[in-house]
Amino acid sequence: MKKFFNTSGQLYKELKLKDKLPTMSEDEQYSLLASDGMLVKRPILIGDGFVLVGFKEADWKAVLGI
Repeated sequence: MKKFFNTSGQLYKELKLKDKLPTMSEDEQYSLLASDGMLVKRPILIGDGFVLVGFKEADWKAVLGI
């Protein structure tokens, strides 16, 4: 679940989520992600059988066959 959080973002740091996330339930984490788009790591690519979160060029090339 942590991979969906923008851990480099200012809001993530302000809320001190590094320390809080491990003790939060999955539902609490979903609610938190839904509460503010600045907490969500981007880009997100969803395809048949895969989800890519964030941009790692090698991963994107491999999945997209480039």
